[in-house]
Amino acid sequence: MTKAIMFQGTGSDVGKSTIVAGLARLYRDRGLNVRPFKPQNMSNNAAVTADGGEIGRAQALQARAAGVAPSVHMNPVLLKPHSDIGAQVVVHGRVVGNSEATAYQGRKAQLMAAVLDSFVLLCAEADLVLVEGAGSASEVNLRPGDIANMGFARAANVPVVLIGDIERGGVIASLVGTKTVLPPEDAGMIEGFIVNKFRGDPALFAQGRAHVREATGWRDLGLVPHLPELQRLPAEDALGLGAGMGARREAKARIVVLAYPHIANFDDFDPLLLEPSVELLFLRAGDPIPVDADLVVLPGSKATIADLTMLRACGWEIDLKAHVRRGGRVMGICGGYQMLGTHVSDPHGVEGSPAHCAGLGLLDVETELTADKRLREVRGASHRHGVAFRGYEMHVGRTTGKDCARPMLRFANGRFDGAVSQDGRIAGCYVHGLFAHDEQRSLWMQSIGAGRSAMHYDRFIEETLDELARHLERHVDCDALLKTARLPCIR
Repeated sequence: MTKAIMFQGTGSDVGKSTIVAGLARLYRDRGLNVRPFKPQNMSNNAAVTADGGEIGRAQALQARAAGVAPSVHMNPVLLKPHSDIGAQVVVHGRVVGNSEATAYQGRKAQLMAAVLDSFVLLCAEADLVLVEGAGSASEVNLRPGDIANMGFARAANVPVVLIGDIERGGVIASLVGTKTVLPPEDAGMIEGFIVNKFRGDPALFAQGRAHVREATGWRDLGLVPHLPELQRLPAEDALGLGAGMGARREAKARIVVLAYPHIANFDDFDPLLLEPSVELLFLRAGDPIPVDADLVVLPGSKATIADLTMLRACGWEIDLKAHVRRGGRVMGICGGYQMLGTHVSDPHGVEGSPAHCAGLGLLDVETELTADKRLREVRGASHRHGVAFRGYEMHVGRTTGKDCARPMLRFANGRFDGAVSQDGRIAGCYVHGLFAHDEQRSLWMQSIGAGRSAMHYDRFIEETLDELARHLERHVDCDALLKTARLPCIR
């Protein structure tokens, strides 16, 4: 008899994803068969699933915490923004088209069936389904046709716990205000609340918690202190990108990542953040590339031509070419690899309107974006050094040219990927996740003088999930949460 419970937030980035991940590990360790579920996600940080699709990176982490393989049904609707008002729409792991925000509002109700189908499938294989909402529960302007928050909770009759972030300030008003603005039928779905990211003496917030209880009638399910170790886990979106990153006195090398507006899969660099001998800097538009950078990385992009245009407008192209003249190294991943070539074309409007753009000309390759999207897990070795890697492909487009005769990677099936310049200092490939592989990370670190890595990254993530589970067990009434969960009833 599967039970389910949903965690919604007073806003984005309040910690819903990490709390669900921690609870997934906690209840798994108690012997329950747990599945994470997020009806609709908006993120350019995505993961490839074993069933050949893509889902939000946060749901892949939650699946790992639950000890199961990620599935497209854990995140049936994924929106991948490629402009301020437009996004690629992914349903059950596959791209179904692009949509502007206003048009998407009219499509949401049609997607509810896909959402509920996935939810039913997960319920059939689990004891407990932990559902994560999206954004803020109080966005009543988006309530018609909603599939992400109260619309789903009502349709599946799943009880809700509301999470507030005290670190932002105003958490009492956020929690009580949510009760105030919600229609009574929606507010009635909320059974309790959790206050997250607390710092200081909990006794000083006792009166605040009491006020929320009295004003809402909801059960107080916990006050969760800030846990510094959470910075080790992949972030869901770019809201906090760059937070807590600064100079390290022990660093032997500096790696710079160009964080253009539509940066995608930036969790590629999470392992480097944990390396004491590496200083990792994410630059925003307008920040100059430091003259002492050892490696400049062009990451993935959800809008390659738009981000390439911005790169030029903010002066990064000039900085990049000066970096190369000084003997610096450059790496491009996926969309960043495409930018390094001589030309990028999008004749079919895959990423928006049809467009063509000159590339940076640092590699003798050119790219044409195509409608077919390659989604697969891959493994192999560096073509030149024979160092093993594993990762995943998630891209549109085909890249060809003279420098492809010097591929960067050789897959286990004999296929090659990427290109390397004649002097070996500029390289690009389509594979994400290279730095998460200990040997590959060491290879790149040694190439810039940072030495070998002493970290086992996968073990580090597992230990962090275990610590998160213990942290929540200490500060959240996890028995009450289980009692609050109930058998869903699809309406």
